[in-house]
Amino acid sequence: MDEIRGDEIQGDEIRGTARGTAPVPLSVLDLVTVGQGRTASQALRTGVEIARLAERRGFHRYWVAEHHSMPGVASSSPAVILAHTAAHTERIRLGSGGVMLPNHAPLVIAEQFGTLEAMAPGRIDLGLGRAPGTDGATAAAVRRTDRLNEGADDFPQQLMELTRFLDDDFPDGHPYARIHAVPGPVQATSEGGVQSPARPPLWLLGSSGFSARLAGMLGLPFAFAHHFSAQNTVPALELYRDSFRPSAVLDAPYALIGVAALAADDEREARRQVLTGALSMLRLRTGRPGLVPTPEEAEAYAFSPMEREFVDGWLVNIVHGTADEVRTGLDDLAKRTGADELMITANAHGGEARLRSYGLIADAYGLPGA
Repeated sequence: MDEIRGDEIQGDEIRGTARGTAPVPLSVLDLVTVGQGRTASQALRTGVEIARLAERRGFHRYWVAEHHSMPGVASSSPAVILAHTAAHTERIRLGSGGVMLPNHAPLVIAEQFGTLEAMAPGRIDLGLGRAPGTDGATAAAVRRTDRLNEGADDFPQQLMELTRFLDDDFPDGHPYARIHAVPGPVQATSEGGVQSPARPPLWLLGSSGFSARLAGMLGLPFAFAHHFSAQNTVPALELYRDSFRPSAVLDAPYALIGVAALAADDEREARRQVLTGALSMLRLRTGRPGLVPTPEEAEAYAFSPMEREFVDGWLVNIVHGTADEVRTGLDDLAKRTGADELMITANAHGGEARLRSYGLIADAYGLPGA
């Protein structure tokens, strides 16, 4: 497999800086959740508010994740959301957590994220996953094929093609050698060109060992979905570190983990809020996706024994409670996994609870900008 070059990318664009008393850099993963009685417009406005709060309080990056055909998740178009967010922020890194590469032509992603890089130079991350971000039928509609395994199996090849477009370095004789992703490096090499040749850092995302190993072999940063695959976190991070080969991008492994965490003013309120996300996930997993329920509906829901088992198992992996309790849980998780960065996702019915949670976590760690 070809090496990921990324000649103009430095590790400093990837590695964050821990602020306050946080053990590692803290970041935000936003699913742009839509609750009952709320609109997608409100959810997207809340996303901008969260990004602005995260920037003000010293969180390192704000990412959104590609999902499809889920009424309660309004993040089907990460590039569009990131462009809007870039216009309302100034410093925080913005990125995809992630774009599901098999859903798209690599050239299109190179163009989209080249455009984002031109809009917000030095602030864009391109996180890539190989899952569809939805159910099989929807994935077939997105990809216009029912051969879904083929897309996942071709992921390394698609990744290398995307990288070639981003670096504008297909070898002579390649069918794409005369094709250029614009905006991109070709503008710097054109007569009179002054376009920066830099491009967004690539991240690989995963919830199992495949992307962990691939990220390690290519010397790329790795993001693991601890928030929905907690049992695989430590093995995947160990595999990533064991597989790691220094590259032009990184001289040492750098891994972040996505963490579901929600802080509230008291334990009961935190429990009420995270139960809404648990019920929403239960409905999704049982083929009944919908808007995120209200805390009142979630509390009143009559769980069957099997449903209760699922919800209890789901809640075990959500760090929730008071700000001090969440801080302790995040500290323990960072120590147990050795993660280089924690990316916090706060899933609840209303934007107010999510904003309050990020503010409380920032306060608990003494982050700036209070």
